[in-house]
Amino acid sequence: MSDDAELLTRWRAGDAAAGSALVRRHVATLARFFRGKTGDLADVVQQTLTACVQARDRLPEGLEFRAWLLGIARNVLLHDLRRRGRKPEPDLLDDQGLAAPSVLSPSRAVAARAERRLLLRALRRLPYDLQWLIELHYWEDLRQDDVAVILEIPPGTVKSRLSRAKRLLRAEIEALAADPALRASTVDDLDRWAREVAGRDDDE
Repeated sequence: MSDDAELLTRWRAGDAAAGSALVRRHVATLARFFRGKTGDLADVVQQTLTACVQARDRLPEGLEFRAWLLGIARNVLLHDLRRRGRKPEPDLLDDQGLAAPSVLSPSRAVAARAERRLLLRALRRLPYDLQWLIELHYWEDLRQDDVAVILEIPPGTVKSRLSRAKRLLRAEIEALAADPALRASTVDDLDRWAREVAGRDDDE
């Protein structure tokens, strides 16, 4: 399978099929990024893809295509939020795209679903740039330098801001969880749950 850089090179040379393949590869990434943040998922995904087509020759040297695309997505979302003049509504949160737990007992599966929903609801209460920082780090597993480019902050700021984001996320989880056991199970293993929401369980 061709990598992103090869597909982009072919697309720039006039290979429309390569461009289509490259775009299709990352539609799910865009949907994951936008989900829960806007009322019209299809529209913002389409706006991002249109902007990508128009700017395909302006990808900065050394930046991954996926990171560049997410940077465009962030700008589209900021414009959408300013246009709407409000934060995402709570009922936009759902479990679409969340990882199903590996083989669990019925009672544990219910608990795992509750933990994932708690984590997402807590995440949506953070300032947008901190939400995106956690998502780009855990959901997308991007390099620190790429995250810095997307969020338009110095690379050295990413680590300290991520620490702050996790601290605030823990505080929101504790504020939202009425069940002490649910609160403890989610907070105590926050890194693992963040990755499982993204469909991974690759603890470091």
